[in-house]
Amino acid sequence: MALSCALRLLPRHLRPSSALLSSLPGGDHSLVKEEKTAVKQKEKKKARVGISLPGSSWEERLANTVTPLWRLPYQEQLQVKYESQRKVLQTLASRLEELGIDGQKPGGLCCPLQPVVPSPIINGYRNKSTFSVNRGPDGNPKTVGLYVGTGRERNIVCVRANHVENIPPKHKKVAQCYEEFIRSSPLDPCILFHEGGHWRELVVRTTSHGHTMAIVTFHPQELGQEALATQKALLKEFFTCGPGTVCALTSLYFQESTMTRCSHEQSPFQLLHGEPHIFEELLGLKFRISPDAFFQVNTGGAEVLYQAVGELSQAGGDTVLLDICCGTGTIGLSLARQVAKVIGVEVVEKAIEDARWNAAFNGISNCEFHSGKAEAVLPQLLSSWADARPLVAVVNPSRAGLHYRVVRAIRNCKSIRRLLYISCKPEGEAMRNFLELCCPPDPGKKLAGEPFAPTLAIPFDMFPHTAHCELVLLFTR
Repeated sequence: MALSCALRLLPRHLRPSSALLSSLPGGDHSLVKEEKTAVKQKEKKKARVGISLPGSSWEERLANTVTPLWRLPYQEQLQVKYESQRKVLQTLASRLEELGIDGQKPGGLCCPLQPVVPSPIINGYRNKSTFSVNRGPDGNPKTVGLYVGTGRERNIVCVRANHVENIPPKHKKVAQCYEEFIRSSPLDPCILFHEGGHWRELVVRTTSHGHTMAIVTFHPQELGQEALATQKALLKEFFTCGPGTVCALTSLYFQESTMTRCSHEQSPFQLLHGEPHIFEELLGLKFRISPDAFFQVNTGGAEVLYQAVGELSQAGGDTVLLDICCGTGTIGLSLARQVAKVIGVEVVEKAIEDARWNAAFNGISNCEFHSGKAEAVLPQLLSSWADARPLVAVVNPSRAGLHYRVVRAIRNCKSIRRLLYISCKPEGEAMRNFLELCCPPDPGKKLAGEPFAPTLAIPFDMFPHTAHCELVLLFTR
């Protein structure tokens, strides 16, 4: 019995085999039984989803890479994510303790953690997908799909994503058509910039209204304007008159890009066909979406998330809401009618144009949106803040987290008593932000304001079948 308990503490891959345990004097039948039960459960799971052993096909390897939890029943996925968020809060509690802040709650957490809020849609929920062009399993360099392998290991293979569960059928259809088009083109794909080639990524965006936007990225290399015009005409003809008509595109964009990623300012998106924008409804509001504007990839999940943010903010009719990294204004606009004023800040200029249009179209007049880097705009906004009304901040940065100057501006603004930090990767750079928000005043770092304290954490499953979720962490002071 003691041996059984001790062995259970070991990671499964370090435990002795069932056969070896059976050969020991007296054996350890309870652990042998546990091992056999686990094997049976795994086999049942494989049989249920109709798949073979891991790594036995490129399709399965891709599914394991992109959607590593796809084998698990959904409730088990939520439990896995809950445990990962619990570890994040334990880590934050430990790091705060190192700074002399003793705020541990039961379980060693820095604050209470609620259960993961499930996604309303589990399969095909993505409203935006990015497909790469590279060599497929059969060696064809004009394969459109997602990557297995890494550039560092030089073992990248591009696998079609027809079976991936979080991508909707419409996105897969557009990817199939794009592959058909580039395979009929005499131009090579651009796999490595310095080796030439032209055809690159495909981005597909869709909405609940059935709108579909396709954005093709193309490396011009040494092509002249006439040759470029020919390629754009052929692409347009394929999707409007040829086999690609089955995609029923609302918008077809073309971007000439000599870099891995280009903004509209660096290389304008060229509309080849259809409408310049697609439209989505969220919480009864209509939102305009440009090619590179940020919009949560799970629309149904975003509605649940934003409703919760509204409740957690405790923002009333006399409150000013500061929406940092606001994208197309979805959070601020969804809360505009319950607050006195919304101030949004976003680096992508086209997204700010969308936010202003969204406000006007929905008849919302108490919002102002500022275009520019948050680290440049926010300190100016807050340094001379004299408004006596309560100020609540909501931040929703990328995985890179907030710039230090943004955190410093928030810390040093006495009017902000409540802050909601929405993070898709809280164990990454966001952890640095959490510590900067909560650490004792530090004159050397110009953190003079009263520190915040983590009060409540709620994870939202915006990405079923993956290991990711969105964590909303409430800070107060």
